[in-house]
Amino acid sequence: MRVYADSSFLVSCYLVDSNTSRAKAFLLKHQAPLPFTSLHDLEVRNALRLGVFRQLLTEQQAREASNTIDGDLRSGRLVRTVVKWPAVFRLASRLSAEHSATTGTRSLDILHVATARAVRCAQFASFDARQQTLAAAAGLTSAL
Repeated sequence: MRVYADSSFLVSCYLVDSNTSRAKAFLLKHQAPLPFTSLHDLEVRNALRLGVFRQLLTEQQAREASNTIDGDLRSGRLVRTVVKWPAVFRLASRLSAEHSATTGTRSLDILHVATARAVRCAQFASFDARQQTLAAAAGLTSAL
């Protein structure tokens, strides 16, 4: 079963935060590669830069995390995944119309769920309860 990990899950894999132990435990059990889209690339690397701005990380720590991501892409742990963005945005708009008023999901959360569906993942890995609720409504099961 293909698992889609949202950006916050991936950040927890590359930095130490309150969810890192759960993320690492999941990765030890789940050996299949994770899709890595251009949305992940932007969001995860921006999170590293934002960590530097907020003085939560040094530039060296951010660079090391980014290098680890690059290594995981080279090794196949993460797989660059091409996405048909017009289809994702159509599905995201539908999910927003059907669920945002009751789930409180944000645009990027919705885009991740729509992307997971578009790349035919069956499971969704996220520590965000609202996003997990939306993922379930969209037919994805929780990977955690």
